[in-house]
Amino acid sequence: MTTRTPPGPPLPKLAQGLLGLTAQHWAVDRLHRRYGDVFSLKLPALGRAVLVADPDLVRDVFRAPPHVLHAGSRSPLRAVLGRHSLLAIDEDRHLSQRKLLLPPFHGERMKSYEAIISDEATRELSSWPSDQPFRTLEPFARITLNAIIRAVFGAQEQDAEDLRRILPEAVARGSRLALLPFLHRDLGPRSPWGRFLAVRREFDTVVDRLLARAHDDPDLEDRADVLALLAQARHEDGTPMHRDEIADQLITLLAAGHETTAATLAWAVERLRRHPEVVERLSAEVAAGGNELREATIREIQRVRPTISGAGRYAREDFPLGDWVIPKGTTIMVSARLLHNDARWYDEPLSFDPDRFVGRTPDTYRWIPFGGGIRRCIGAAFAHMEMDVVLRTLLSTFELVPTSEPGERWRFRGVAFAPRRGGVAVVRRRTAPLVRADRVAEPAAA
Repeated sequence: MTTRTPPGPPLPKLAQGLLGLTAQHWAVDRLHRRYGDVFSLKLPALGRAVLVADPDLVRDVFRAPPHVLHAGSRSPLRAVLGRHSLLAIDEDRHLSQRKLLLPPFHGERMKSYEAIISDEATRELSSWPSDQPFRTLEPFARITLNAIIRAVFGAQEQDAEDLRRILPEAVARGSRLALLPFLHRDLGPRSPWGRFLAVRREFDTVVDRLLARAHDDPDLEDRADVLALLAQARHEDGTPMHRDEIADQLITLLAAGHETTAATLAWAVERLRRHPEVVERLSAEVAAGGNELREATIREIQRVRPTISGAGRYAREDFPLGDWVIPKGTTIMVSARLLHNDARWYDEPLSFDPDRFVGRTPDTYRWIPFGGGIRRCIGAAFAHMEMDVVLRTLLSTFELVPTSEPGERWRFRGVAFAPRRGGVAVVRRRTAPLVRADRVAEPAAA
């Protein structure tokens, strides 16, 4: 098979990498206009790459046999999440680990997680000030972190306090270092990689304590937290999961569901304050006990403000892709931004319009905030439910004061994009909530 690579910019690899770190959206938009739906790149962290923004070709990438296109073995997250992480493995090993991780995110367990999120959202929002601007990114991050500490780690008291101290630093440092492999050298406790490794050791110590308590817990089978379920999980040959596997999967679930969900909620505030007519309809829906418009709003926020730029695959052999044959050793990147902003797939794509998803399921290959195929985010349903519960609690508790200020710009935080000013809000507490705190709706479908 003769390879045929799409065209791309003639800039040196370093220059392309700097644009990717400092002006990614601007650069990708310009290249899309010049080269079309498929173009080549050269990036320091990834080497030779091809970016794809056509739904039919996205389908081909997501449906490719797992031995042909890898997603884990060359992932820049492998070094920070661990070699057992679901995001760092491929083929049969990935499918095996995925099966072990799926049960916590389905069925009745999701109902117990919803109660945890409602509790954490109510607690955090109780401290929000009225009639003065404040950043929402950090409060939302506390909600998602505390929900994960309880629902995923099952941690309490000192263990929970330790995780609240350790996990934000682990995520922040890991996000910054993931795309800078030249810094992955332990030059002592004050070096970037040395400090990250020290934080990771602290995390592993807490996980060891939690696993020891889980194995000694006579009520382990009745617990719904993910750690308890993994402590009981068995591979197909009957062997239990190794503690290293469990630790890597736990930090992966944190990394995948903490910062990204908080950033999406901050974007929700940023968008809704500029669309008061949508807020009015959402508030009326909360009072009526519905959630159809709220679910559509969440999907529209993820379309117009995706926190992750896309999904990547590594070609382990020459791969036919439309008119091209992508050479072995190339990273194929699917662009969520370009797909979501394309007028061929969405009417007035730059407009914020939740009604486009009311009563409609987004197209699998044109709406990809959670990736796709067998690598689709395992916590997608959890994240969607979490955003639904937090927004319901916010709208029930507060009036969201509108603004005519320009929309907030994007800020790249190493892995995820967030509002540059942190999703600034001004709220007014309602005299009475629109819905009782104890009235929990059915979990939303992803």
